[in-house]
Amino acid sequence: MKWDPSKYVEFGNHRDRPFHDLVGRVRANHPSKVIDLGCGPGNLTATLSDRWPEARVVGVDSSEDMLRKAESLRHHSPWQQSSRLTFELGDIAEWVPDADTDVVVTNAALQWVSGHQEMLARWLHALKPGAWFAMQVPGNFTSPSHTLMRQLAGSPAWSARLEGVLRHDGAVGSPADYLGIMLDAGCAADAWETTYQQVLQGEDPVLEWVRGTALRPVLAALSAEEAADFEGEYSALLREAYPSTSHGTVFPFRRIFAVAQKRP
Repeated sequence: MKWDPSKYVEFGNHRDRPFHDLVGRVRANHPSKVIDLGCGPGNLTATLSDRWPEARVVGVDSSEDMLRKAESLRHHSPWQQSSRLTFELGDIAEWVPDADTDVVVTNAALQWVSGHQEMLARWLHALKPGAWFAMQVPGNFTSPSHTLMRQLAGSPAWSARLEGVLRHDGAVGSPADYLGIMLDAGCAADAWETTYQQVLQGEDPVLEWVRGTALRPVLAALSAEEAADFEGEYSALLREAYPSTSHGTVFPFRRIFAVAQKRP
């Protein structure tokens, strides 16, 4: 699946907020090595260098397009002279923590990885005592933006082209699921959820939002003409589910967070 870095960061102020809320709960004082799994275009990874200026910060992502954007940011920013901020191509499903890993952050990435809860348990067991792990995933798979997409994809007009494209059952766990995994791995842990009541502006703003994330698998499976037809039908459904007001379009945005520190 191809990612569009510019589309992904289009709603930056809204998309960035969960990351900062997540990292705010990580109380590592002087980490030497910080990993950002599924770093995307790198703009948020770079803020980890601000948070821990003495640490080596490594962003890992499977998208070459995203990493090109990340490298461009690094070379035209205050971090351009620093070797402490780097980016690597890699599949997070195959990643394992090194013995010197102090902090792991993964923001809005694990929902794309089948079986990530078992993978999370392995990561936590492998982390050294005192290390931190912070994760955030979307919790809006039952909201209209997603259910309407799945219903349309499963309709007679589209099911033959889109069967199996959208993953939703078991894509993420509950806050209690992640808390249990972290406690069982010998961590002190905290898990919670937040629903941001976002006010989006512009024409068809919810469609524009999902184009950057949830709609990507559908667009990748269709031709340009088919994608335009699908979006036309889907946008009509979204306008009914998320009506525009004089203030903009209210788009509830539920996120699931969990933070752990490995006990000695």
